[in-house]
Amino acid sequence: MNYMDYAATTPVDKRVLDAMLPYFSDSFGNPSSVHRYGQKAEAAIDSAREMVAGILNCQPDEVVFTSCGSESDNLAIRGASTAMKQRKNATWLLTSRAEHPAVSKTAEQLENYYGFKVEWLELDEYGMVSPESVSHAICGETALVSVMYANNEIGTINPIREISEICRKKGIPFHTDAVQAAAYLPVDVQALGVDLLSLGAHKFYGPKGVGALYVRKGTELVPSQSGGGQEFGLRAGTQNVPYIVGFAEAFRLTAEEREERTSHVKPLRDRIIGTVLEEIPDSRLTGHPEKRLPQHASFVFQGVDGNLLLTLLDAAGFACSSGSACKTGNPEPSEVMKAIGLSRDWGLGSLRITLGVHTSPKDVDAFLSDLPSLVEKARAIGR
Repeated sequence: MNYMDYAATTPVDKRVLDAMLPYFSDSFGNPSSVHRYGQKAEAAIDSAREMVAGILNCQPDEVVFTSCGSESDNLAIRGASTAMKQRKNATWLLTSRAEHPAVSKTAEQLENYYGFKVEWLELDEYGMVSPESVSHAICGETALVSVMYANNEIGTINPIREISEICRKKGIPFHTDAVQAAAYLPVDVQALGVDLLSLGAHKFYGPKGVGALYVRKGTELVPSQSGGGQEFGLRAGTQNVPYIVGFAEAFRLTAEEREERTSHVKPLRDRIIGTVLEEIPDSRLTGHPEKRLPQHASFVFQGVDGNLLLTLLDAAGFACSSGSACKTGNPEPSEVMKAIGLSRDWGLGSLRITLGVHTSPKDVDAFLSDLPSLVEKARAIGR
């Protein structure tokens, strides 16, 4: 198989696995225990926290470890909005339909069950949220603004710094989901100006099941999981020491090797985009043509069932993904495809190709050789 779905998940780097292994067996202590086993586990977490904080350019006590990026999003959105509602009766949430479901579905639940109201920010044709749209929507009753750093489905990078400046002037907490962005974009929280930033290790060659949330000092947050007071009282539960160690090591390697990884994938991505648009009729690039993740190519093909195309690609030896979702035999375009204004005839035919450190020019050659005929076959079957 030729794996081209690195935005979905990445293989664990061997160096990361090596750093994790001792904490499954030899150093297995509970970090809340007083004895030396616990002290050693606690020291490993403290070291990991300091490493992550150094990369984020923040204080260690501003880093909260979680189980994944989705939990980080939930803690940020539920915690900050609830605190703002309690403090100043602010009940409006500003976000967009292009967000990951961990953000959009959480906002919807807060509206449906907890007395909040959601205003969906306008998007341009590339799925980008403009600072102007935020400036127009924000008000004194806004509890939280959440705009993702880079879109997982179409790769568009949002102007996070400009949006954060608007929120800061209004005194409104600003959260960004950086789960996709962190593998290739700088995540200096001072430069970005964010109050809350979500991360997930498995997007940058770390293990599944561990994430982190940056919480700027002074940002009020109501815990969504109560208990023993771990993670500064913001996320109760015995910490997953080996995974936290793995998160930090993967994050360190990502920061150190970012330029090298980018220079590897970007030319391959550009070749895919150029060739597909030139050789496949009725094809469009989705997402911004320039302000996009360097490993990310995404398209729509008119008159194609995206799920069928994925099946054909899989049979041919290529693992990719799509933005369409098959619901009880009734395929529908994803929320992102709808949000950027694509008709059903176009939106159903989405394809995402995301590259990684193991992708070779030979892999791309094979993919580009087979894709045109597979798109044609999918169209023929769908007629």
